[in-house]
Amino acid sequence: MITISPSILSADFSNLEQEIKALEQAGADMIHIDVMDGHFVPNLTFGPPVIKSLRKHTTLPFDVHLMIEQPEKHIKSYAEAGADLITIHPETTKHLNRTIEEIKNLGMKAGISLLPTTPTNILDYIIDDIDLILVMSVNPGFGGQSFIPSQLHKILKLAGMIAKNDILLAVDGGINKETASLCRDAGANMLISGSYIFQGDYKTQIKLLK
Repeated sequence: MITISPSILSADFSNLEQEIKALEQAGADMIHIDVMDGHFVPNLTFGPPVIKSLRKHTTLPFDVHLMIEQPEKHIKSYAEAGADLITIHPETTKHLNRTIEEIKNLGMKAGISLLPTTPTNILDYIIDDIDLILVMSVNPGFGGQSFIPSQLHKILKLAGMIAKNDILLAVDGGINKETASLCRDAGANMLISGSYIFQGDYKTQIKLLK
């Protein structure tokens, strides 16, 4: 079963309430929210007030991807805003175990995101504590980029590592009908897509990804 989490980075920012409602009606499983700070990645996006304002418009889980430095300083704010799952990058926090523990203690699921150049062995001592691994198949910061084929090997390797764990293996970046098929074949069970979903009929595009 494939979980689809549309990224609202590609949505109409002037009409996010209706966009989220339309995604829910179209069969999305989650809403992916990319949080960028202009330091770890070269862009600025959503903060807790935006997420809080959107929370009342859908029952779908909010899958919040923190692409920010020192996420431990902000996790509580995103929890209070309505995040259900928070994903962080190992490169952004000095005490990774402690930050994961804080996410879990606030009642959320915890995810770890791997940049295209982040090795999989960074998960060796935390894999039993996380709920999601997010493979970035582009360099994060902007939507609409092309899929990096080398990440298929990483997905395949991770699928083997978590074969006995109840962990979501997600892929984000350049996901369309063709690359979705490649990712599913490699072992991914969650796909995050922005521009592909928003360029057509949402229900049709989500169905094609599944």
